[in-house]
Amino acid sequence: MSLKFNIDETFEFDQLKDLEWIPLGNNKFHCLKNGKKYIAEVKSIDPNGKQMEIRIAGHNYQVKIKEALDQLIEAMGLNQISAGKLSSVHAPMPGMVLDVLVKPGQTIEPGADLLILEAMKMENVIQADGSGVVASVIIEKGAAVDKGQLLIEME
Repeated sequence: MSLKFNIDETFEFDQLKDLEWIPLGNNKFHCLKNGKKYIAEVKSIDPNGKQMEIRIAGHNYQVKIKEALDQLIEAMGLNQISAGKLSSVHAPMPGMVLDVLVKPGQTIEPGADLLILEAMKMENVIQADGSGVVASVIIEKGAAVDKGQLLIEME
């Protein structure tokens, strides 16, 4: 996967497929998109927030940078957190349950850690996307799970 750039929540470009960037120095780049040439100037950059502001043709644009991990998290839907009533919890991906962090009868708040799932040699903490009470824990530590498999039932 390559970097993806989301510009003003309107346009998304793939670094390798859609754009050609040539550094000109002084925070300026020559950009080629669909045969059109642009001069882009990086006005500010926030590497921790993975954002930057660029200026092209007299207009400033906010750019969000999505690395391979960001794209994978988005593709699996793990970046979607709501604060409603928590329904049953299903595996977002296939993997191995490393630990179960909740018990039946336990009250859960949004963002609470529910379990740790190892997938693709990475530990993923599965968090609650809402509030509720654990009715039953279907899986056990060490269990292999498939994507979409029921893990925890909620009341």
